[in-house]
Amino acid sequence: MVHNYSLTLAHPWHGITPGENAPDILNVFVEMVPTDTVKYEIDKYTGHLKVDRPQKFSNVCPSLYGFVPQTICREEVAKFTMERTGEKNIEGDNDPLDICVLTERPINHGSVIVTAIPIGGFRLFDGGEADDKIIAVLENDAAYSGYNDLADVPSAIVDRLRHYFLTYKQSPDSNHVPITISHVYGRSEAHEVIRRSMVDYTVFVDKLRHMQPELKGAF
Repeated sequence: MVHNYSLTLAHPWHGITPGENAPDILNVFVEMVPTDTVKYEIDKYTGHLKVDRPQKFSNVCPSLYGFVPQTICREEVAKFTMERTGEKNIEGDNDPLDICVLTERPINHGSVIVTAIPIGGFRLFDGGEADDKIIAVLENDAAYSGYNDLADVPSAIVDRLRHYFLTYKQSPDSNHVPITISHVYGRSEAHEVIRRSMVDYTVFVDKLRHMQPELKGAF
């Protein structure tokens, strides 16, 4: 059997595929694990993890957290959000599609690739931008792989994830809530968000190749 090995490290966003069976089964690049007290995210230029900010408060992400390679939330994701909510003038957040992966086994550090099965998600708005959070289970996980839809997951686990996203940017001295979640949705809707984010990525890369001025702030 002949393998085509890469002699250079692939960029996690561009050099890894979402998976040949996406959106049913996904490759996920993990940026953060539940023990992280610092928020890490991918540096869009280099592909390395960088420190975005220390977690100011007691919140820690209750699951693996990362993104689906070769996705981005732009026009198609925003359009779907407006269709489902009736809101107007929504834009995507211009980042890869975020995803939480549930597993019973501790994975102790980020910058790893896992295979996950999406089962639902949150329709989340951050500063008025569409910033969906897909929820998935680790493939072949002993505890979670039997869940086929978010409705199957115990409500306490879903509430824990919702609470994290609703509070991780909120100051204890302010009543302003920068994050809102309008819907908690199931597997089929998650698949549609993933498909649209893949279409957005294809359009984005095509425009990037032509170096259109509107993309200068995308990285």
